Amino acid sequence: MAGRSSSQTLKALRGARDLVLSGAFGPGERLSEVSVAERLGISRTPLRAALARLEQEGLLELIPSGGYAVRSFTFEEVFDSIELRGVMEGTAARLAAERGVKSAKLRAINAILVSLDNIVIAGPDRMDFDHYVELNAEFHTTLAGLSGSETVRREVERAALLPFASPSAFLEKQEHVPEFRNSLIGGQQQHRMIVQAIEMREGARAEALTREHARLARQNLEFVADKDRSLMQKVPALALVAG
Repeated sequence: MAGRSSSQTLKALRGARDLVLSGAFGPGERLSEVSVAERLGISRTPLRAALARLEQEGLLELIPSGGYAVRSFTFEEVFDSIELRGVMEGTAARLAAERGVKSAKLRAINAILVSLDNIVIAGPDRMDFDHYVELNAEFHTTLAGLSGSETVRREVERAALLPFASPSAFLEKQEHVPEFRNSLIGGQQQHRMIVQAIEMREGARAEALTREHARLARQNLEFVADKDRSLMQKVPALALVAG
């Protein structure tokens, strides 16, 4: 029974988060437990736990009269989330370099790099964008675990769940934007330098490279904000960002 309850809670959490980030609800809109539970095909008990978790993550806010509403965000808040994720990932990379990484883990992350290379080598106009996004997420998940510290891995994961802080937050559904496709090439070069620094046991360099790499997400958001606001319509979650 405990396993089933945990599964339902996870389903509720993922489902509710996806609904919010897909633009199904507007900023300030109150979430009806009944309607959300029906849409997700779950009971209200795990949904309540999921909504409380999303409030902790910062996607929702408590309403004085009861329940939750979708938050809106400033660009500065999003930048801060990205920066915090970079700090945590940088810490993970530095500790991995200083402590050393088991050969099996190095082989695993290098295999991901090879797969990413095979996508990037096709060039920005012909690369498999969706596959890159998938492997990019796998790279960052693997990187978070290289230090061997479950505490660090968990905190990196927590930081990546902050609104818009995910490594792929501004890549998904942007395959037709040349600037974003070009950014993948530079991002892959940074991936390789990060792993190289870890292998060479250069902790400070690994941390600095990783923090700089996280700022690619900020650059993509700045492009949307400063160069082409029409792209905000193609990323539904950006409807929650104002100002």
